[in-house]
Amino acid sequence: MAEDGMAKNKPTKYEKWWRKLHRIEKFLFRIFFPYKKYGHTEVYDDRNYIFVCNHLSFLDVFFVLVATSKPIHFIAKKELFEKGIFKNFVVKCQCIKVSRDGTDVKAVMQSMKYLKDGENISVFPEGTRNRSDQILLPFKSGASALSIKTKTPIVPIVQLHKAKFLRRSRVLYGEPLEFSEYYDRHLCDADIAECDEKLRNTMIEMYTRLEDMTGKRKHKKK
Repeated sequence: MAEDGMAKNKPTKYEKWWRKLHRIEKFLFRIFFPYKKYGHTEVYDDRNYIFVCNHLSFLDVFFVLVATSKPIHFIAKKELFEKGIFKNFVVKCQCIKVSRDGTDVKAVMQSMKYLKDGENISVFPEGTRNRSDQILLPFKSGASALSIKTKTPIVPIVQLHKAKFLRRSRVLYGEPLEFSEYYDRHLCDADIAECDEKLRNTMIEMYTRLEDMTGKRKHKKK
């Protein structure tokens, strides 16, 4: 019986990989890409969440993974699974493959399955890296709909600047956001669009607040 109990508690390869990523973050990333956390600085380990972050570089994943000690399934464009240096990463992280236009039904179903099983997922709602002068690019529909359909809170994360070598980044972690008034309702496109806009506005307000907190104001267009 004791051996059976030990076997049940033995971490899977997936869990071991995430522990390795946290060690990389602790002993390498935060040294060479230092950052300071603001807002909700304690880890979100009490339940599962959808972590949503603005997208400035591939290093953004580290700002998301430190929000919880538990594994996260990132939604990633399918091209990353095909070739290049990121293929091994997205496979080991058990990322969710999605087409560039964000209308992949299989990806939606896989995301919902993970959430209903009590696991975390992460979405970069802009769909691509933001190289513009806007605070956020227009959102692609997805995070809000998943949140409502699975009754999973969204944790918004906002960074001021993309991570750069030996330059301190500032990252703000928000309080969980829920669209509970939409639970158990038939959702139309207008409902989803309204929730996406609420989420986007929340993140823009967080960005502005982080500028004020750090004295790092940049004049950008919404």
